[in-house]
Amino acid sequence: MKRRYSWLLAFMLASGAVAGDAIFAESFTQPMPKMNDAEREQFARGRGLIRQSWVIAPSKDREIAGLGPLYNRLACISCHPRNGRGKAPEDSEERMFSMLVRLSVPGENTHGGPKPHPAYGEQLNEEGIPGVPGEGRAFIQWKEVEKLILPGEEKVSLRRPEIEFRELAYGTLDDALSSLRVGQQMVGMGYLDAVSAETLESMANEKKPDGVKGRVNHVWNPETQRVETGRFGYKANVPSLRLQIASAFAGDLGLTSSIFPDENCTSVQAACKKAPSSGTPELSEKQLNETEFYLAHLELPVRRNVNAPEVLRGAAEFTRIGCATCHRQELETGKHPRFSRLSQQKIQPYTDLLIHDMGEGLSDGRPDFQADGREWRTPPLWGIGLTEAVSESHSYLHDGRARNLSEAILWHGGEAKIARDRFAGLPEKERKALLAFLNSL
Repeated sequence: MKRRYSWLLAFMLASGAVAGDAIFAESFTQPMPKMNDAEREQFARGRGLIRQSWVIAPSKDREIAGLGPLYNRLACISCHPRNGRGKAPEDSEERMFSMLVRLSVPGENTHGGPKPHPAYGEQLNEEGIPGVPGEGRAFIQWKEVEKLILPGEEKVSLRRPEIEFRELAYGTLDDALSSLRVGQQMVGMGYLDAVSAETLESMANEKKPDGVKGRVNHVWNPETQRVETGRFGYKANVPSLRLQIASAFAGDLGLTSSIFPDENCTSVQAACKKAPSSGTPELSEKQLNETEFYLAHLELPVRRNVNAPEVLRGAAEFTRIGCATCHRQELETGKHPRFSRLSQQKIQPYTDLLIHDMGEGLSDGRPDFQADGREWRTPPLWGIGLTEAVSESHSYLHDGRARNLSEAILWHGGEAKIARDRFAGLPEKERKALLAFLNSL
């Protein structure tokens, strides 16, 4: 089905938000067209929950209480500004305001996922409510690892982060496996939720060129109590949009739900375990449903300069050098169990949602279900050219090490090394055309 965006363009033109191309800061916050009044109301309530700053229990306002006892930020948009990407700190003294640190120890939990750290759990929660010590702080020291000169004398410097933990409240993290995570953009998640498991398995089984493989990460779903196909998260370690939302509320905000009914306290965190709760669960089923509806029904952003000669050349180069093998332009959704508007749609997310070996340079050394440290999910590219307009920053890859798209591509290794080397060898004109294509998405 061909998508139409005239209503959105008209809105932006009327609001004065367009200068030549259709770029404006709220590109990732728009509702899908043709919603009825009840759907628009549900969308608005979900938007409010994403933007809500949650408060500590007990509170007279029961519906927005339950923050913590341990948490990272007060609101979802703290890590996903305007539903866009977070950013990495620029230096070793800047706090991580829109990213976090995943934690585990060697081994697997009961269902094959990462084994939580016995004192700190599955991620570092830097903040605590009054009377509950936050777990500590994580800071980043950037280390330059390679300098490149590309055709046309373009100089590129690649950096990687080193984590320093400070003010740890519950013991050392010397035995921990840690991995940085920058907040991801949240647009298009409903469509990806509707791509069938059969489609993903079929793509994984296809023979691909240049040594590319790709596979499905089979993960445990605590809501359905079964192993399912992973599709969300940097390692495709979450099988559904609903579970992604509930896990973020639990891990980042400390809000319990029907899926995660327990507070995020470990056995050694005595004050955390004694902290008051606003209810069981703190996030109601209605609130979970409304948040899911909102994120599932965000309209896709409008592409820009689609027919510009440079963009068309860049699209051809993108395919020719092998990027499209993993960043597949088109997928078709299956039948979504709750949202019929998302079913049987042709979409252009530029991903296969599979995990691929990306080489030792990007390895975090931390397994996640069937994904090992070198394996990462192919990220969707739709909307990537709007990163600066929406998030007011450039921070790419899982840990924000890439400051622009060239750096992001040049970090590709493993199964993507051949395509990466072809990009690095492109004449300046063709390389700029490919980047112009990416910025049109």
